[in-house]
Amino acid sequence: MSSPIHEPSLTCGATIVQDVPRRRSALRVNLTIALFVWAMWLLFGGRLAIHHLFADWKVALTMVFGSMVGGGTSEGGGAIAFPIFTKLLHIGPYDARNFSLAIQSVGMGSASLSILYLRIPIERRVLIYAGFPGVLGVIFGAYLVAPFVPPVIVRTSFTLLVSSLGVALLLVNREKTVSRNACMPIFGPREKSILIVAGFVGGVVSALVGTGENSVIFMVMVLLFRINEKIVTPTTVILMTMVTIPGFLLHVFALRDFTPAVLGYWLAAVPVVAVGAPLGALICSHMKRPAIVLLLLCLIALEFLSTLLLVPMSRHVLWASLSTLAVCGSIDWVMSRATRYRPESVRPAVLTHETKA
Repeated sequence: MSSPIHEPSLTCGATIVQDVPRRRSALRVNLTIALFVWAMWLLFGGRLAIHHLFADWKVALTMVFGSMVGGGTSEGGGAIAFPIFTKLLHIGPYDARNFSLAIQSVGMGSASLSILYLRIPIERRVLIYAGFPGVLGVIFGAYLVAPFVPPVIVRTSFTLLVSSLGVALLLVNREKTVSRNACMPIFGPREKSILIVAGFVGGVVSALVGTGENSVIFMVMVLLFRINEKIVTPTTVILMTMVTIPGFLLHVFALRDFTPAVLGYWLAAVPVVAVGAPLGALICSHMKRPAIVLLLLCLIALEFLSTLLLVPMSRHVLWASLSTLAVCGSIDWVMSRATRYRPESVRPAVLTHETKA
């Protein structure tokens, strides 16, 4: 069972709200957001939007689950869309990436509005120090990284990303009883630099596969800074929104590689994610941490196995991917062993005590 999060001291600087919004109020807010998105969808899409909703029903069905995962966990909706698009629907990885950026702009944007309005606890300083470098990273990656990466590397890069997240989750949950900070326990030049670098790297990864900013920051916040996942998850949802909207606009107006096919997929998925993402954020805010972790681990295991079985790759690419995963896993292990930010090492510390169910 988890105990309530204590009110932070003034040195902590995070925004923690004690009262939990009533379910009826949350549903009303989410419905209002969905109705607004639907109105804009019909206004700008018209008959074309309705046509693609039925013609591309497989995309819409995919995003029913993808939007809920994206709105309520540390994986973006692209974490569901990208593998299904590239492995089952046989859509090119670049189109899948552009779709992921486009649809997360709507889905995670809706979830972010819900999180902010309902005052779900977040770490606001992370949004500043990781969010703006993330925007620079997605621009840098779109121009100087993604054009030179072969499609098979793009596919395996996504698998490496989510597998690294799986390693992080296993490291975090290897103990039955854990103590977590309710916010950044120390916030000096070193911590700011770490967030800036991690945010930039996450932006580059997002430019490559359409998601990643949220996963990279999740690993840093949870493994290194020892912040409670219930606070980290909504923080990373907002952070991913900050990165995906500029990335989406970049591909539409600057790079001009947002193809008519991707536009059709996007129109089919918009009305679905407008409901699914805020609903996912609401549901996961009431779920226990072990249940969320188990869900993520199952999704990550499925992604890893499907890549091995369905994605053709040379022996050199396979070994390079496994080596990269080993390096990422080692970094995760080093962060998990760091003692500087452990609650018992920091005074005053703002703690949450949780025991796995």
